[in-house]
Amino acid sequence: MNLKAETLSRIDEVIPHYPVKRSAALPLLHLVQEDQGYVSSEAIEWIAEKLGLQPINVYELVTFYPMFRQKPIGRRHIKVCRTLSCAIMGGYRTCAEFQKQFETRLGDVSPGGDVTVEFVECLASCGTAPVVMIDDELHERVDAARARELSDKIKAGAPTDTGRR
Repeated sequence: MNLKAETLSRIDEVIPHYPVKRSAALPLLHLVQEDQGYVSSEAIEWIAEKLGLQPINVYELVTFYPMFRQKPIGRRHIKVCRTLSCAIMGGYRTCAEFQKQFETRLGDVSPGGDVTVEFVECLASCGTAPVVMIDDELHERVDAARARELSDKIKAGAPTDTGRR
């Protein structure tokens, strides 16, 4: 594994906080994904060895929890809520507009590596549907027109921050 020294140090700090080493698996997965951008097969095997587990025990976590990615994503990550409130208010059209704007399909990296668009479960803002999270920024009431505006900002390299988090 080619992890940053800081990440390796944080991993070594985290493990002793758990009386049973296997309990450190989730924190280690988060640290590796933060460092690498995703959790590779190599990372799964490395974490398993580090914690004295079988690789399948770590793989189960990666495939169960939707926040873990098994392949690289674009430089910007657009997550569109697909649960009921957002779907009723146009979330599917919003998602389709982002895909169109970046010429990509769900879960794929757009040409040039700029963006990955994904449907996700609830982003916890049902009253302001449809909602979108761009990286760590929540955007509310994102219809197709607003999706085009946000896409233009991303393409221009401008911040999309709404001031809310």
